[in-house]
Amino acid sequence: MSSGPKSRWLTFGLFALGLALLPFLVDAGMGRSWVRLLDLALLYVMLALGLNIVVGYAGLLDLGYVAFYALGAYVYAWLASPQFGLHLPFWAILPLGAALAALFGVLLGTPTLRLRGDYLAIVTLGFGEIIRIFMNNLNAPVNITNGPQGINLIDPVRLGGFSLSQSHQLLGITFTGVHLTYYLFLLFTLAVIFISMRLEDSRIGRAWVAIREDEIAAAATGINTRNLKLLAFAMGATFGGLAGGLFASFQGFISPESFNLMESIMILCMIVLGGMGHIPGVIFGAILLTLLPEALRYTGDWQRSLFGHVYVDPADLRMLLFGVALVAVMLYRPAGLLPSRRRRREFADAEA
Repeated sequence: MSSGPKSRWLTFGLFALGLALLPFLVDAGMGRSWVRLLDLALLYVMLALGLNIVVGYAGLLDLGYVAFYALGAYVYAWLASPQFGLHLPFWAILPLGAALAALFGVLLGTPTLRLRGDYLAIVTLGFGEIIRIFMNNLNAPVNITNGPQGINLIDPVRLGGFSLSQSHQLLGITFTGVHLTYYLFLLFTLAVIFISMRLEDSRIGRAWVAIREDEIAAAATGINTRNLKLLAFAMGATFGGLAGGLFASFQGFISPESFNLMESIMILCMIVLGGMGHIPGVIFGAILLTLLPEALRYTGDWQRSLFGHVYVDPADLRMLLFGVALVAVMLYRPAGLLPSRRRRREFADAEA
């Protein structure tokens, strides 16, 4: 075996070991609440990669993506909580949520095939708000969603008799619920990354890029733009529904407030900030924008240590710094922090 493959396998092994040890390292260095944030970051990676198919690959600006997240979460809540008295197995519910989200993705995509840019953004934004308002009001005359109170006591993930909400001992090591959830979410995230990579290199992925660059030219070359745009909506929605089901099982409680417009905008920011259409960039953007706002919560402690007093409320300062950081990145790195080579070239050509 040559040194090249050996080096690759060594890098891969070290990377896998790092991922396996990460929750324990974070727990020991920063506390268990940061392991929980790590779990949420993996959920956002799945969401961002799903939206990246629609926005980054196919160039369809979707501002209602959070609706698919909500559908997946509510399907899980309906079928695994006292709301309807059903407690179906995790592996049966999760695909149902993803399938329903995919169906709604096609339903959203069908009437919007001729729309692009601002018009498509407005329609999808309306779709996201319609779903949220339905979830907020479907508590009368028949109580389906429990309205603004949301649904609680949602079953955690159980694989046979193994519950991920409890601590377990394995080889003398204690795995808490957040540690076990990390490994489950990591498994799904790796699967989503693998599918995204395969799609990017496939004929379908290249056809999506052709549609994004020039839809008329793509249609002239024989690409079925209608079917491929619907497929992009369905694939993106599937990942959103999957993440929604995992979110419901993780939180144990959901309400319409968890799926507002800000969530859609935040997921879109992750893609734009990281590097639209570039998988490593999208992953980096999702992790950065999940963890950065939490890190900025400590601005109160920083003020106290520097000035002996808190002058600005940490919540206000956190959002201000977050906004300034986003504006700075868009001014100085408009292609994203980790853009693909194609996108970097496009911005370089535009500036030349």
